[in-house]
Amino acid sequence: MKILVRLPNWLGDVVMSTAFIGAVKQSYPTAQVDVIIKKELSAIASLIPGLTKIHSFSKDEFKGLGGVYRYGKLLRAENYDIFFTLPDSLSAAVMGKATGTKQRIGFSKEGGFFLLTKVCRRPPNVHRVDEYLSILQQLNEMPVTGRKVALNITDAKPNGLILINFNSEAESRRMPLDKGRALLKVLTNTFTQAKFGLIGGPKDAVYIEQLLVDAGNQNRIENYTGKTTLVGLANLMTGAKVLLTTDSGPAHLANSLGLPVIALFGAGDENNTAPYNKTNLTVLRAGQLNCEPCVRNECKLYGIPKCMELLDEQRIINALSLYINHA
Repeated sequence: MKILVRLPNWLGDVVMSTAFIGAVKQSYPTAQVDVIIKKELSAIASLIPGLTKIHSFSKDEFKGLGGVYRYGKLLRAENYDIFFTLPDSLSAAVMGKATGTKQRIGFSKEGGFFLLTKVCRRPPNVHRVDEYLSILQQLNEMPVTGRKVALNITDAKPNGLILINFNSEAESRRMPLDKGRALLKVLTNTFTQAKFGLIGGPKDAVYIEQLLVDAGNQNRIENYTGKTTLVGLANLMTGAKVLLTTDSGPAHLANSLGLPVIALFGAGDENNTAPYNKTNLTVLRAGQLNCEPCVRNECKLYGIPKCMELLDEQRIINALSLYINHA
């Protein structure tokens, strides 16, 4: 049997989908499991256990629904038996139909339901990982056990860093600049023997440069923003002591690798999108506003995410101390 899985389009969601891949391997132990993943994220798929082939897809090369269909047709020769789509988009359903796979299963919210052979019901108010796993449960009418988000790293060297990620794709989940500067100053002054590493993608470089303006203790701060590949970032994380992070892709990446994570939440609901593995995980929220948590990408009430501004610095220091003193 050959199974094809269309993975999600965001780093954090791809990491969370590893539990689904693991469950598919468990349900179909002799099957070949392949994936389709956005080209920009394809390197991270090499760290997902149990995959045979990784098909990368570029929206720039295959534009619109016509391009998606042409891409799917390229995979017809693979003769897949089952196509799972984790995105619920029309384009993902079109891609599945184009592959010629007879069984096509997933959620649908954009009209793609007529292209799937089984449309699954999205369970309300559950974690994204459990949402994905429910697709398999509804298909096989059996519970899924051994739920774990995990990536494999083989080339990691200890670096002793406290990694910091104040970035997020959504403005409402990004640390406000002044709050980030204050936090960085407090952290470097508190943990006087520690070395820090700031992480982020190329799009975060300007924000990080602004964050470092007038920052003290710069001899103990290394800026890795935009300087690592996704696999390189994973290697960096595996050698670190702890990650202090906003609700973002790197939070899930670190959690999947077993790195202790302190996740700072404002917008976004930790019940749905916090890192999934509970070992070595601390979730902090100010919880002082009636609007918490919201799911907006921009803060319409305050202009900047006040829920992030209100995070207590001492609580963050206390949480970090637990991991650093026992590292």
